[in-house]
Amino acid sequence: MRLRHRLNAGDTVLGTFYKTPHPMILEILAMAGFDTVVIDAEHAPFGRAEIDTAILTGRALGLDMVVRLPDDRPATILQVMDAGAAGLLIPHVNTAGQARAILSAMRYGAGGRGFAGTTRAAGYGKRPLHEHLGADRGDVALICQIEDPEGAENAADIASVEGVDGLFVGRADLAVGSGKDDFFDPEIAQATARILGTPGAATGLYCAPHEDLAAHHAAGARLFVVGSDHTAILRGAPVADWQGSLSDPK
Repeated sequence: MRLRHRLNAGDTVLGTFYKTPHPMILEILAMAGFDTVVIDAEHAPFGRAEIDTAILTGRALGLDMVVRLPDDRPATILQVMDAGAAGLLIPHVNTAGQARAILSAMRYGAGGRGFAGTTRAAGYGKRPLHEHLGADRGDVALICQIEDPEGAENAADIASVEGVDGLFVGRADLAVGSGKDDFFDPEIAQATARILGTPGAATGLYCAPHEDLAAHHAAGARLFVVGSDHTAILRGAPVADWQGSLSDPK
């Protein structure tokens, strides 16, 4: 089942961020058992070619590939939609109007997404025009990242926009934007819980590997993006522990 349908069905979805653009990393993440992988095109070195290769590889491995975009420009959205992403994670969504503009850029016609029938999403020309147009944005999930005080204030309005499938709390930026230096600050924790309980859309957040996911699940979260390929490597190579064992007089 594709990500959008799982989110709308209330399923719990477990994913991770993908920050190192190499197909072998995706192969390992698929073997680990993740439901979805989020290509971090906002903060990691992914250009259009790297995103395309990652989506192709992920689809072949049976992964739902989400792209966290660097911006919400229509041209950026079009490229990722054409490449066949299962979902878009859009940073810094602060108003319902912004969410509606993003949805317009995901859809064909009426000043929205430009049409091309020879893309991966269109079956490289094999899919009939009427069928592809009828599918429109189809089963591509739209997840709005709530990571500014303004977005947190407007979370319910954003979730109420028809076509928004999820809200994703960006606690680090929310903390920085609120003048905090710790996303476990009580004020940020309270805002996070409030957003996770927003009705009308699935909610989720990034979690560090050592966090208690159950508390966020109880607050309403259903989409969990835990760590990244970077954190997995670091946690799998506890060099300081090994060095300590070598210096232990025992």
